[in-house]
Amino acid sequence: MDILLLGVGLLFVILGVFGSFLPVLPGPSLSFIGLLLLYCTNAIPVNYWILSISLVITLLLTVLDYVIPAKGTKKFGGSSYGIWGTNIGLVVGLLAPIPFGFIIGPFVGAFIGEMIYDNKDHNRALKAATGSFIGFLASSFLKFIVCVMHFGVFVWIVWQYKDNLL
Repeated sequence: MDILLLGVGLLFVILGVFGSFLPVLPGPSLSFIGLLLLYCTNAIPVNYWILSISLVITLLLTVLDYVIPAKGTKKFGGSSYGIWGTNIGLVVGLLAPIPFGFIIGPFVGAFIGEMIYDNKDHNRALKAATGSFIGFLASSFLKFIVCVMHFGVFVWIVWQYKDNLL
């Protein structure tokens, strides 16, 4: 049973790393579940500090994943219309059958939102949409870093208790 939990946990951590770039998969959450499954084995004693810190970081990053693109839009001069457009564009981009819709969606959503707000200022709308795109990239980068850290912790723990697993 320990080997099964170890294998499934490793699969979740690897899916989490891929999920940091694919918005369809909740990367940090999957990585955390992988760590949790690792600690469900009998061979590895539970370390509540690692689990607690990983959970807090995962929850914080899950919230920031929605806040950062909106803040990027605001920082580049976007209005509340652009922020709403960013969030709506992200959801539509996830559901759209077009390739890379999750990248194009927030950009187009912020642009359309800004155009609804002020139909005459195309430059400001483009600047706000660029802020949305930069915010999305920053959020994806943070998720990638956290998922790689979860993967590193997973490997370190398995290496530390490898004799108990065999």
